[in-house]
Amino acid sequence: MRHITHYPLYLALYALLLSGCGREKDEWQAGDLLFQSLRSELGSAIEEVTTDAGETAFSHVGMLVADSCGRWQVIEATGSRVCLTPVDSFLQRGVTTVAARVRVEYRSLLPAAIAFAMRQLGTPYDDAYLYNNGKYYCSELIYDAFLFANHGRPFFPLEPMTFKSPVTGTFPDEWIRHYDALGIPVPEGEPGCNPGGLARSEKLEIRIKH
Repeated sequence: MRHITHYPLYLALYALLLSGCGREKDEWQAGDLLFQSLRSELGSAIEEVTTDAGETAFSHVGMLVADSCGRWQVIEATGSRVCLTPVDSFLQRGVTTVAARVRVEYRSLLPAAIAFAMRQLGTPYDDAYLYNNGKYYCSELIYDAFLFANHGRPFFPLEPMTFKSPVTGTFPDEWIRHYDALGIPVPEGEPGCNPGGLARSEKLEIRIKH
């Protein structure tokens, strides 16, 4: 799952630059992926179980699109549904935001990926984090968008999910409370994806905003 050993260092460097420098939005392109570390207990729980030591942690991802007036929006699965969020509002929500771009050899997939994601507007949010249940969590939306654009061939990997802390080997309390409230078992080992896993893909390149 860890593709190149120097990538975490790049992510940390770019996250620092993006958080501290002016953002030149005219450098953005439709289809750029925005990875975030969120200010929430659940966001922290996601980062705890999906990030190895030394890696930049992400708990959310959305895709950059332009609306009919040319304004940047982020299509994302968050809250109660798949929705469009003004990019400034999106950026204010995160502790850290890092922008990634699909490498040039794959960019022909972007129009179809964006169109697929836009067709999912209003789809309920998947707070159970179960793949292919008629709902979407954030990275699942991006996974399916590129799966569709790539004619049914996976662009990003699905892997067995774990909700256990890599330090303790047990479920953090946040995950226990979360699934108790849903009335279902923790879906340990079920196929899925997460923002950190997508961010590590060799098919993406990190973009610096300065």
